[in-house]
Amino acid sequence: MVGDAIPVTLHEDEVPTNERIIRTLLYAQRPDLAGLAIAHVGGGTDNTMYRLGEAYLVRLPRTREKAAALEKELTWLPRLGPRLPFAIPQSLHAGRPDPLYPLPWAIYTWIDGEDLADRTVNDWERYGSDLAAFVACLHSTDLMGATRSDGLSGYRGGLLQPKDEWITSCFAKARSHGAELDFNVLERLWREAQSLPEPSAAHVWLHSDLRPANVLVREGRLHAVIDFGGLTVGFPDAEHAVTWDLPAAARDAYRNTLDVDDLTWLRARAWAIAVGISGVSYYWNTFPSFLTECMHRLRAIAAEAR
Repeated sequence: MVGDAIPVTLHEDEVPTNERIIRTLLYAQRPDLAGLAIAHVGGGTDNTMYRLGEAYLVRLPRTREKAAALEKELTWLPRLGPRLPFAIPQSLHAGRPDPLYPLPWAIYTWIDGEDLADRTVNDWERYGSDLAAFVACLHSTDLMGATRSDGLSGYRGGLLQPKDEWITSCFAKARSHGAELDFNVLERLWREAQSLPEPSAAHVWLHSDLRPANVLVREGRLHAVIDFGGLTVGFPDAEHAVTWDLPAAARDAYRNTLDVDDLTWLRARAWAIAVGISGVSYYWNTFPSFLTECMHRLRAIAAEAR
């Protein structure tokens, strides 16, 4: 990114960022890093990210609402990191709000790795097993006293039924966009899931968003899990939803490794539909790469069901 260019915004209330703003923040709070090169390296639905020199990453929430997710990471990742089998982000600096950027922000150490893709993964079955090993470890990690009332009540750790009205409206909006999806199959699967028994498993730690954009690969294998902004305490069902982003070989290996029962798997599929259709509904005109990801997930679910 050059000069004062502003990355694409995704939300109406988004706080703008650019190189000038970040350098000003650094001179005020981390002058030892203020002379390093700054380059915009993308972002997700919650944060915008800039590489700082070779060794650091600056992470800035897009909106005031998203800032809580960053503060959650800064609180819990230092406690979770030593207990997990793959690398996760390590914070270097918790940035204070400033008149130029009135939200908390953070500097993390940079984690080298490649995007998850056919060209970077040597063995999809092994990737599915590795991802399952991460999930198993995270889900078995002691809650350390954390509960959903501690700012860890993300909707993906809750129940499906309270989301029905919202997801039904998302289906209607996605249809109005003209999305090329098998709505009949997807809506039938969603409706059927509403009558499933509620989960009875104990609450566990959930990453909540293990989509391909939130993992890094090295030498063909899973190397790191990033973006814990959705960190939640809740039922484990929704964690498995991301497997429909993966080839069937990875999804099968993941399920077999964790020995996920049929009811949990059906609820996980419903969560996959919910996240996918809400993404299509909300980001249709603003986030093409995420839209493509959501469409791919929904088409995979419909094809499998057929």
